[in-house]
Amino acid sequence: MTRARKSLLVVGIILLLALLGWILALIIAPAFQNTIVMTAGVDNGIYRGFADKYAAVLKRQGINLEIHSSSGAVENYERLKDPGSKYDVGFIQSGTTHPQPSDHLETIAVVSYEPIWVFYRGSTDLTRLADLRGKTIAVGVPGSGLNNVAMALLSFSDVTRENSTLLEMDAVRSYDALASKKVDAGFFIGRPDAVIQQKLLNSDLKLMSFSQADALVQKFPSLSKIIYPRGSTSIVKDLPRTDVTLLAATALLVAKDALHPAMVYVLLEAAKQVHGGEDYFTPIGAFPNLKTDEFPVSGESERYFKSGQPFLLHYLPFWLASFIERRLLILLPFMAVLFGLIQALPRFYEAQVKKRLVVWYRDLKALDDELWTTRSPTSEQIARWRDEIEYIDAQASRIRMPRKYIQDVYLLKQAIGVVRARIGKLTEPL
Repeated sequence: MTRARKSLLVVGIILLLALLGWILALIIAPAFQNTIVMTAGVDNGIYRGFADKYAAVLKRQGINLEIHSSSGAVENYERLKDPGSKYDVGFIQSGTTHPQPSDHLETIAVVSYEPIWVFYRGSTDLTRLADLRGKTIAVGVPGSGLNNVAMALLSFSDVTRENSTLLEMDAVRSYDALASKKVDAGFFIGRPDAVIQQKLLNSDLKLMSFSQADALVQKFPSLSKIIYPRGSTSIVKDLPRTDVTLLAATALLVAKDALHPAMVYVLLEAAKQVHGGEDYFTPIGAFPNLKTDEFPVSGESERYFKSGQPFLLHYLPFWLASFIERRLLILLPFMAVLFGLIQALPRFYEAQVKKRLVVWYRDLKALDDELWTTRSPTSEQIARWRDEIEYIDAQASRIRMPRKYIQDVYLLKQAIGVVRARIGKLTEPL
C-alpha cells in the first residue's frame, strides 16, 4: 500500500470515529441534565401546590425543579410553546388552549380533576348558570384557566357583560367580595381540601349543583361531570346535605417534546406519587392517566403506562437507565458498523500488504506455465526466461514488508528458486 493510500485510510477511520462520537454525544449529553424548569400557576394556587410536591419528590432523585409562578394555564401554554423559552414543563387546564402541531408540546399525563365551584348568596337555590343573569359575578383572573372556562360557560348560558357584571379577580378577593356582599356569585377552582375551598365550603354561602351538567359536558368535551358526595365537607354537620353535581376540568402535565426521555420518566414517577392516591372524586390509581387528546401524548408516557418505568431504573441512575433501555436501540446500528470495522481493518490491512506479493506471484506463475508448455525452447527463450526470473527475484528483494510478513517474502523467494532451478535444468543439455 502506498503512503498516500495509507494516509487516506487513516483519515477515513478518524472521520468515521469522529462522526460516531458526535452522534453519541448528541444522544448522551442531555441525559446529564439535572434541572427541570416548570411554569406553575399563581402563588398559593392549585398548580403551585402540585409543583411544590413534585419538587420534593424529584429532589430525592437528585433533580432540581425550578418553579416559576404564572397567571395560570394560558400563560403556561404561551411559555411552553415558545421554542426559545427556558421552560421545560408546566400545568395546563383542559379546554383553555387551542394546540397546534407547531407548538411541539406533548402531554406527559393527566394528573387531576379541577372541580369548578360556583358559590352564591341568596335564599333561592340556583341550579343553572342562566340563573346568574343580571347578577354581579367574580370570574377569576385574566389569563387563568378558570377565567376562560367561566366566560365560556356563562356565554353559553347567555350571561354576558351586556346583561350582567363580570368582575375579574383572584380567589381570595372573590371570597372577600362574596362575604362582604359586593358580588352575588363567584367561580372558583381547586381541590376541596384547599384553604380557600375549605373557607367557602364551611361558610354560609350556597354551592351550585349543576342540573344541566350532562348537556354542558356534551357542549364542552374538555369538562367532566363529577359528584361531590353528601357529608364530604363535614360528616358531623352533614355538609353538604345532598350530593352536589359539579363540572371539572382536568390538569394536564405538558412538556416540550425536546425534554429528555429520562426526565419524562422521573416526572411520571413524581406524578404517580403526588396524584395516585384516593380523593373526593376518584378511587386510588385513577390519576395519573392518559385520557386526553388535546396534545399529542409522549411516547415515553405510553410506554410507562403500558409496562411501567424502565426496569434498569430500579438499579441505575435515571439517566443511565433510560439511555440503555431506549437509546441503545439507536446506537446498535452504529455499534454494529464500528464492530464490523474493527474486525475488518486487520483483514483489509493484511490483504493490502499481501497484494504487494501477488503481482510477482502472478508473473512467476505465467513464467512457470510458459516453461511447461514449451516443449523445445530455443536458446533465446531460455535466455529471456533467465532474465525474467532474475528480474522477479530482484523486485521481490526490494519489497518492504512489516516484520510480521517477512516469511511471506521468503516463501515468494522459495518459489522463485524452484522456477530458477527448472530453467537451469533446461540449459544442461546445451
